[in-house]
Amino acid sequence: MRTDLRSYEERVYSQGGEDGVIRRIFERIGITNRYFVEFGAWDGQHLSNTANLRLHHGWSGLLLDCDGGRRDDSLVQPGVVTPENVNQVFAGHSVPRAFDLWSLDVDGHEYWIWQALDYRPRVVVIEYNIFFGLDVARTIAYQPNYEWDKSSYHGASLAALVKLARAKGYALVHTDSYTPNAFFIADEALPSEWRDLTIEQVAAWRYEGVPTDTRKRPWVRV
Repeated sequence: MRTDLRSYEERVYSQGGEDGVIRRIFERIGITNRYFVEFGAWDGQHLSNTANLRLHHGWSGLLLDCDGGRRDDSLVQPGVVTPENVNQVFAGHSVPRAFDLWSLDVDGHEYWIWQALDYRPRVVVIEYNIFFGLDVARTIAYQPNYEWDKSSYHGASLAALVKLARAKGYALVHTDSYTPNAFFIADEALPSEWRDLTIEQVAAWRYEGVPTDTRKRPWVRV
């Protein structure tokens, strides 16, 4: 599936090739309720992984962003998502317990938020920190008042997210060539012919070691 998805990368509204990959994934696994959730949604269109679905394919869902300066409140809901409140946010917006797509890009606690989530998206698109070796499973420490300072101290390594995904019953199927987004499919939604791929087969970005410009803040091994 790696070569197949790489060839389908296409940008409509997304930052990189996510739009085309998402379209191809749902061609392969089918669509259920056409519902999405996108955290880090900007204005609902700029660099969005869901705008193409919403504007051209009849999907709907929850768009949420913490930055009021770039947000249209009639479309994108204000709010900050944390591990403590993520399930309450879903419930408060009547998100279905199972739905088609979750896109998560909050520049920080992606690992901890996904770990805490009790809902079951069929496909997860999640930003990861590319500046790790592929065998290094680490994430930033959870800090309630964390804000990204544009350093490489943010998010989680691909290996960390893969370990979490396996524990939650998801398979890594793709990483975008241009942007640091990883794509996971729930085990029950995978095509019958699916065979697991290694990180080395899927990873588009290849660094060694651990990011160093952390200002002495800790990484957590997972």
